[in-house]
Amino acid sequence: MSLSRRCSRTACSKPAIATLTYVYGDQTAVVGPLATFAEPHTYDLCADHADRLTAPRGWEIVRLSGEYVEPEPSHDDLLALANAVREAGRPRLGEAPVATRPRPADEDASGAIETGRRGHLRVLRDS
Repeated sequence: MSLSRRCSRTACSKPAIATLTYVYGDQTAVVGPLATFAEPHTYDLCADHADRLTAPRGWEIVRLSGEYVEPEPSHDDLLALANAVREAGRPRLGEAPVATRPRPADEDASGAIETGRRGHLRVLRDS
């Protein structure tokens, strides 16, 4: 699933199924179902890392759910992706269309013509 969030642990690319939150005042680590939105100071974990989590000495771990389920892409995820693609395809005010500017040589080999760009997203059409 390309729209799902990934585990926050370094070099882990598995899908996240749980969220870890530290409650410093209570010296507690709370592991629960994946939060709806990624929040600052929380960590998304895959099943392996959620199950093997250990807390610092003197801390308690609270697990809110024993079984975690990988979430399906939500309607909001699909809308955000569609909006990003639409936005990438819109010409910017005062900017010449991308197709009239010289294209790099490596784009000619694909047979596609770039018609728009916004950040790292490109809008392509068949030639």
